[in-house]
Amino acid sequence: MNDLPLALALTAGMLAAVNPCGFALLPAYLSLLVLGDDTPRRTVAVGRALTATAAMTAGFAALFGVFGLAVQPVAGQVQEQLPWFTIAFGLLMAAAGAWLLAGRQLPALTPKIRRAPTVTRSLPSMALFGMAYATASLGCTIAPFLAIVVSAFRSGSTGEGIALFAAYAGGMGLVVGASSLTVALTRTTAVTRLRRFGAIAPRLGGGLLLLVGVYVAYYGWYEIRVQRDPTTQDPVVDAAGAVQRTIANALDTIGPALIAALFAGLLVTGVIIRRRRAARRGSAPDSPPASQAPLSG
Repeated sequence: MNDLPLALALTAGMLAAVNPCGFALLPAYLSLLVLGDDTPRRTVAVGRALTATAAMTAGFAALFGVFGLAVQPVAGQVQEQLPWFTIAFGLLMAAAGAWLLAGRQLPALTPKIRRAPTVTRSLPSMALFGMAYATASLGCTIAPFLAIVVSAFRSGSTGEGIALFAAYAGGMGLVVGASSLTVALTRTTAVTRLRRFGAIAPRLGGGLLLLVGVYVAYYGWYEIRVQRDPTTQDPVVDAAGAVQRTIANALDTIGPALIAALFAGLLVTGVIIRRRRAARRGSAPDSPPASQAPLSG
């Protein structure tokens, strides 16, 4: 297995996190980490960011794995229909965003804890978000996934296929994880301000989902137009594509090693902050009993 293209699979997974089709979903996910939480504590936020990243990556990888192995024999025909799935998913997300924007609450996958409208970040919800991310990304990323990962399974080497699949999922998880940890470590001020607005935060999340859903559906329609006329140009997609290409080129230049080092550095920073706060709480002097408190007047 020494000649396996693990670095290539890892890089492909990293670029899958910022692919043109699902590019808008990454900032939406990061925003939900802030809008869906009301605690300003960094240590708690780091833990939640890691669990959300793990759930989202698992959902993304699971859908890619099932889809890739199931449709590999007819991938060409299926790929032509993928823009319609992108449109349907974008419209569904836009509808959910409009629902939240109106002050309603989405059906919960876990027992309700609060009655107020909320942007849920439960593990099942994050896993579904990862699957949705993968669904929107299939049109742009399924070809390299099939070429790098599924071809290893089809060649008869299950072990090599699993290794490449793990590398692909790991690359996606590195980018999402590093981004999530960055948000978790720098979000205190934003959360503190959002707590002052109460119910506005879920509406902001709904507005964000509405905008992202509209763009994803629009991008699916753009793909259909490109299939019919390869010379099709679109100023909205071109503008978003310019940003996406800049980020993708930067990730490609940096490489998996530096992204992994960044992820590790952010994780160590979170651990250090947690230990320092624990040490401060442990060394804080106890408050005097009520009977020993100084009397006023």
